[in-house]
Amino acid sequence: MISAPGPSFSEVLTSSGPPLVLDGGLAHQLETTGHQLGGALWSAQLLGDDPEAVVAAHQAYFEAGAGTVITASYQASFEGFARRGIGPDRAAALLVRSVELAREAARRAEARTPGRALWVAASAGPYGAMLADGSEYRGQYGLSVRELERFHRPRLEVLAAARPDALALETVPDADEGRALVRAVRGLGVPAWLSYSVEGGRTRAGQPLEEAFAVAADAEEIVAVGVNCCRPEEVARAVSVAARVTGKPVVAYPNSGERWDAGAGAWRGPATFSADRLAQWRRAGARLVGGCCRVGPEQIAALAREVRPSGVRAGRTRPAH
Repeated sequence: MISAPGPSFSEVLTSSGPPLVLDGGLAHQLETTGHQLGGALWSAQLLGDDPEAVVAAHQAYFEAGAGTVITASYQASFEGFARRGIGPDRAAALLVRSVELAREAARRAEARTPGRALWVAASAGPYGAMLADGSEYRGQYGLSVRELERFHRPRLEVLAAARPDALALETVPDADEGRALVRAVRGLGVPAWLSYSVEGGRTRAGQPLEEAFAVAADAEEIVAVGVNCCRPEEVARAVSVAARVTGKPVVAYPNSGERWDAGAGAWRGPATFSADRLAQWRRAGARLVGGCCRVGPEQIAALAREVRPSGVRAGRTRPAH
């Protein structure tokens, strides 16, 4: 961007400053503004159909106070696009576009409020996200670590070449897939975080969190570890384990706390996401904080106010690549 470059994403993570604020649920914001995302590509469908809607959704989170947005590529893969009749060249272009659209939102936010530290993380969801059958919440797809690495590497290469500030390896349900992703990002030249989806103090596949986080402990490409797409009540313990096992900065962006009733096609139960939980997450070691499913700009704005109650901004906007 037009501002002078400041410290890198990794440098800010390891600084003594306040945590970085992530966005909330991108699909949630898109659905709130009237977009139907029932297809297998989910929000990635709009990369081709309505890219301006994606920019606007990212902007909403920047304006709410997020300093980092995650691209609309969670459910984007060469295999997933192929199922919709989209060839590899077009699929690669759409993956690159996901980063470009987030950068455009950052440009617009920077024009409105110069001097902010704005970042773009390119999302890579788990293998189950491509299947679009809910298996990312179960894990253990019957594939080897080597097979999972072969699935992830091509799109990670494309996303890394688009020069995001980080790769978000997110909603990972299984320690074996975590191990595959750690291997898949080697040599790409872009820092990454590895974030598990957890339930009951274990990965969705049932492994102990100590085992899951340990796969990233010695990986220099992985600059942060943590959890997302889980209940807020799961976060504090998981963050503590992640920090203890890896010694790395920790990321935490849970869901609203509501539960999806697949039979009724509706969300049930109370929302328990609250900015009041931030102090506990920070004490446990969280350095990147935000929200996932059903967490919108209003909740992210409250979180941002807790992070910087005085409204002080840190750093400078990163240049567009």
